[in-house]
Amino acid sequence: MITTDRRMLIKVAHMYYIENMNQNEIGNRLGINRTTVSKYLKKAVLSGVVQFTVVDDLGSSLETALEKKFGLKEVYIVPSASKLDEVKNNLGKAGIKLLNRIISDGDIVGFAWGSTIGALARFASLEKWNEVKAEMIPLVGGPENLDSEFHVNTIIYKIGQAFKAQSHYLYAPAITGSAVIRAAIMQDMNCRKIVKMWDEISIAVVGIGVPVQSSNLVWTGSVGREYIEQLNDAGVVGDICSRFYDIHGNVVDTELKDRTIAIDLEKLKKVKYSVGIAASPEKVPAIYGALKGKFINVLISDEQTAKRLLDFDSKG
Repeated sequence: MITTDRRMLIKVAHMYYIENMNQNEIGNRLGINRTTVSKYLKKAVLSGVVQFTVVDDLGSSLETALEKKFGLKEVYIVPSASKLDEVKNNLGKAGIKLLNRIISDGDIVGFAWGSTIGALARFASLEKWNEVKAEMIPLVGGPENLDSEFHVNTIIYKIGQAFKAQSHYLYAPAITGSAVIRAAIMQDMNCRKIVKMWDEISIAVVGIGVPVQSSNLVWTGSVGREYIEQLNDAGVVGDICSRFYDIHGNVVDTELKDRTIAIDLEKLKKVKYSVGIAASPEKVPAIYGALKGKFINVLISDEQTAKRLLDFDSKG
């Protein structure tokens, strides 16, 4: 009998018995084979999840509603908490579980940096995972004055070690001092190798930022606080890998564009699994914009954020 968690049993049973999806469709959606889907369904019956009706809970209902509203491959909702660190830990645990399920031999997996993705990497190093012949790469440069635990290269190292995968590092800042400096760095052999691999990634794992005074851009010294006002005036609601967009999911080019070393948002639209991890009421517009822009097709968030996202109106 396979080992899985109750959430997956509920999700697979809901898709099969309530949404009338066949086992092949379920497998394609969740990144698992048909045999595994069949085993999940059998265990759902044996464990009591299926009792002529599918056992449901708030998280599962929110997941299904968001998946349908935004046309997502999957939504993974974790419990909300009063402390931000606890929420980030819940998100990190969910992220590594999802990654463990969808990753396969031959995958090129890209990561952004930050405290939430750092939590994922930390939990990756605490458990034993199956060895995978995959490659781990950064999707963005790493700020120099950032705590090493949250630096993209540290994240790559931890997750690469956890899966016994090959790790590649990017020795460049996310935002350079000038366009001239960026142009020079982009000619470096290390940078050219990583940029080329951005065209081949099959899984992307990113955080979602917001243009507020406490944002990562200000925290790391990438921009001054006065620049946040300029972003707001330009209609920016969020960023992924230091690339900005508005509430409708349109990319907003700023003066930082020619100073930024990061994957283009348009490339994320083509990735098989583009996983966005974010939670908090203030991030709802940013998450909404990312979903409308199709920059992510999998969302990991918490119950409080999910409820607000369902009710969010971009016009008001």
